[in-house]
Amino acid sequence: MTKLLKYLKPYIWPLLALVALTYGQASATLALPDYMAKIINQGIMGQNVGMIFHSGLTMILITIAGGLAMLGASYLSSRIGTGFARDLRNMVFAKIENFSLVEFNKFSTASLITRSTNDIQQIQQVTIMLCRIALLAPLMGILSTFKAYRLAPSMSWIMAVAVLALIAIVLVLFYIVMPQFTKLQKLVDKLNSVTREILTGLRVIRAFGKEEYEAQKFNKVNQDLTRIHLLVNRLMVVLQPAMMLIMNFMMIAIVWFSAHHIEAGNLQVGNMLAFLQYSMQAVSAFLVISIIFMNLPRAAVSAKRITEVLETESQIQDPVNPVKAPRRGGKVEFRNVTFTYPGAAEPVLHNISFIALPGETTAFVGSTGSGKSTIINLIPRFYDATNGQVLVDDIDVRAMKQKDLRERIGYVSQKAMLFSGTIKDNIIYGNPRASQEEILQAAATAQALEFIKELEQTFDSSIAQAGSNFSGGQKQRLAIARALAKNPELYLFDDSFSALDFKTDTALRHALKTEAKGKTVIIVTQRIATIMNADKIIVIDKGEIVGQGTHKSLLRTCKTYREIAASQLAPEELARF
Repeated sequence: MTKLLKYLKPYIWPLLALVALTYGQASATLALPDYMAKIINQGIMGQNVGMIFHSGLTMILITIAGGLAMLGASYLSSRIGTGFARDLRNMVFAKIENFSLVEFNKFSTASLITRSTNDIQQIQQVTIMLCRIALLAPLMGILSTFKAYRLAPSMSWIMAVAVLALIAIVLVLFYIVMPQFTKLQKLVDKLNSVTREILTGLRVIRAFGKEEYEAQKFNKVNQDLTRIHLLVNRLMVVLQPAMMLIMNFMMIAIVWFSAHHIEAGNLQVGNMLAFLQYSMQAVSAFLVISIIFMNLPRAAVSAKRITEVLETESQIQDPVNPVKAPRRGGKVEFRNVTFTYPGAAEPVLHNISFIALPGETTAFVGSTGSGKSTIINLIPRFYDATNGQVLVDDIDVRAMKQKDLRERIGYVSQKAMLFSGTIKDNIIYGNPRASQEEILQAAATAQALEFIKELEQTFDSSIAQAGSNFSGGQKQRLAIARALAKNPELYLFDDSFSALDFKTDTALRHALKTEAKGKTVIIVTQRIATIMNADKIIVIDKGEIVGQGTHKSLLRTCKTYREIAASQLAPEELARF
């Protein structure tokens, strides 16, 4: 929690104003018992009506001033707490946006969502509590104890026993509850992960009739979370009755021993009532502090989780002195590139070397898990090569700013991702200044114009979250249109034609050849038909290049390519080569 305090610097002046108002509220509250004792001892007992009126009026004015101070303190504490939470959300979101895929794999998407929402909410609540109560309670506790001791030193031991009993109960509960809060946040992560997985895969779950199985999986996590919540709440419930019991015993003890002192003439009635009020205020202050301490463990866990995100540095960083490479068509070169995923025992790529030239289509083909998509991910620096160099326009990608590098690239991922909004919003995502003519051209080249025109609102038609209201093929075509509308120098297609029928695939490739003329096109696919006419085909097997050439030459020289082709093409098609 203390590591997050440095982010409170913008709130220094509001905090100082809050301290002043809190001190004013405490002073007003602590002044009232003295006036009450004075009215009883000198006014009522001494039958001094004027003094009663004057002291009563002063008490009213002090109460009004204390109320105004309390309102101001409440307002400032709310502003500080909500503002601090807003700033943390912005910082966490900005940090997550700059994470590489390594950091996403480390934290998991579900955990990052929980940290950005639930954890920050916990910090916000405790921040408001600390600003509003933690400033006031210690001040009230210390000053009330001092004033009570000044009125009746011989009875201060009663208050000390009550406070010690209170502290003992809090420490025991704190020791038991602290580990449970850590488990609680981890279970919230797990619940989010399970819920997200079930909702995302709802169609598959229904298709296989596994609703009951998934419900049981959800219920198990839900029950675990409920059990921890109940345990924590039951422990917290013990606190209030125990505190009330201690306070009531303290009141009885004060009245009992005060009666003997009054009878002996050592204590006045007004002082006894003031001592009772100060004792109640002191114990109440310690009670409030104990409640804050009981809420701190969960906030401390949340703060630790937020700090982990904020202090995690992305493995993909911009260079100190970036090179601004001239735009020369998007030439891509791999020089002896080896890559190992973090935590993996063996490299997934071994000494990969090739050149993809502008005006040419370079295709990668290979079995599942051979490393094709990893090659694509190294170009825009989603990962950095473990050894070797990846160059774009003869400049190492690590010497360029990520923004400058990615502005040159039109990327279509393996899983077509659409954003909620309209079709037009998604197509112009990479080029907000695209004209209507450019939007139409991109949609036509991607073979998406036909189904878009059939929609009632055409380009203004709504897209649901993740494009769930469109088919897989439609999503792929819209994702390709988005890359085309960006008008980059380099196109990266990571198995982006897999959901297209052969007719649409052929038409799209022919249109793409014209649209991407003079630009570098890199395609990853498992379909031989998609890349038969590519200028260069690179065959990947177990992370190594085992063949390189045209379709015709590879059928003669590369056994792996010939096996892949034989599994997909008819014998008469193979016989032509």
